[in-house]
Amino acid sequence: MHFFFRLVFQRVVLSIVSLAAISVIIFTLVEFLPGDAATRVLGRDATPKNIEVWRKRFNLDRPPVTRYLLWARNFALGNWGASLVSVQPSSAGNPGGKTMRSVADMVLPRLGNTLILASCVMAISIPASLFLGIVTAVFRKRRFTVWLSGLVLFGVSMPDYVTGILMLLVFAVYLNWFPPLSLINNAESTLEIVKMLTLPSLTLAIAVTGIAVRMMQGSLLQILDSDYVRFATLKGLSWSRILFSHALPNALGPAIRVTVLSLVWLIGGVVYVEVIFTFPGLGMLLLNSLKLLDTPVILAGTMLLSGFLIYANLIADLLAAYLNPKLRTE
Repeated sequence: MHFFFRLVFQRVVLSIVSLAAISVIIFTLVEFLPGDAATRVLGRDATPKNIEVWRKRFNLDRPPVTRYLLWARNFALGNWGASLVSVQPSSAGNPGGKTMRSVADMVLPRLGNTLILASCVMAISIPASLFLGIVTAVFRKRRFTVWLSGLVLFGVSMPDYVTGILMLLVFAVYLNWFPPLSLINNAESTLEIVKMLTLPSLTLAIAVTGIAVRMMQGSLLQILDSDYVRFATLKGLSWSRILFSHALPNALGPAIRVTVLSLVWLIGGVVYVEVIFTFPGLGMLLLNSLKLLDTPVILAGTMLLSGFLIYANLIADLLAAYLNPKLRTE
């Protein structure tokens, strides 16, 4: 058990160092983005003097190292700054004026929507992955598992945008079972939200489930053919006990890592699906921010995704280590 606690400490320290290194890389890459946000924001008022005043207001006239340290400190304190290109009417005192929108007000609601979608996908994918992985591994010599494995492989090979378009055409256009747009912010009831989330959730679950099933099947097949499973069978242990007490815990490690990586991909890499179903998620926000060179939103969004990736991998490593009897008893 001391080894496990030492592993936890090492992984946590490594995660903090990785997040710091990623912040430097992200800030550096954003610095090299082509174009000028000041020109885009000011538009017709983009005179050299106005651009200079604008850049000074947002500390863009300072050296890159100084701006990175200032941004990193503010980000750690929860002050993510203001969006450069999004404006909203000013409140009391200056009704006709405009104020910059807070980055947190833009990023956090989109992140919440993406987490809702990811939760729905995981609720579908995890039980389906476990069930299909066990069935295709245990009954690998049956004819129906060949067709089932082929169907899973077809789901993995199909691009997400193709699956999304087919879902949209069949279930939204022809059958009219679900709404074609997933504008969950405009939903008026829970049932309407569920209907809006169904098509994008199924589209993403098909790809995620296929990958996890293939990994689960390969790991479980290797363990079922191992010597200690044969020895347990010769000792007279029941097949259900061998499967669920000995084989399945050892096969869950790779499947857990794949599931976690798929969850991270769901958080930030579902731009195609968000575009197809007009889903107001974080991926769509980052895509629009890159087009507009809205650097505070880009930095905040990518740092949140990076932090979530590191945290998810940390949990996956620790959970896989805990499920491994060799590491638990070392």
